[in-house]
Amino acid sequence: MTTSQRVWMSPQAHERLQHELATLRNLLATEAAEDSDENQVAIQRARQARIQHIHDLLLNAVVGEDPPDDGVAEPGMVLTVRFEGGDTETFLLGVRGAEYGDMEVYSVQSPLGAAIVGARPGEQRFYQVPSGDSIPVTLVSAVPFGLHALT
Repeated sequence: MTTSQRVWMSPQAHERLQHELATLRNLLATEAAEDSDENQVAIQRARQARIQHIHDLLLNAVVGEDPPDDGVAEPGMVLTVRFEGGDTETFLLGVRGAEYGDMEVYSVQSPLGAAIVGARPGEQRFYQVPSGDSIPVTLVSAVPFGLHALT
């Protein structure tokens, strides 16, 4: 994460990331990499990269502050969208890398997330898939994560 963009995060996800960060830092401190062991060096580098990523997420986190319940698609909202064929999908517009149980998460940097952010219920947007096609998607509803979790 190279920008200081604020990211929405649930208190549970924030706590899980703090725990993971502490565990990774402890592993780095207790398992000194030997220069001759390439696998161990690679593992240490991967851990350091994950530590930096988690640190950046936590540094820029907006924790537990649900966005307003105004129906507008924005980070921290559980969105239900309808695709062209009538299929629907419900997901959290949030940050990847922080677990939210079994709910699918799309970031605002993903093609679907970028297309749907700012939409209001009934509004149709288009997003590009890897094949290059532009797919229509309509926002059905947007509910703050905290309210969705209560249902």
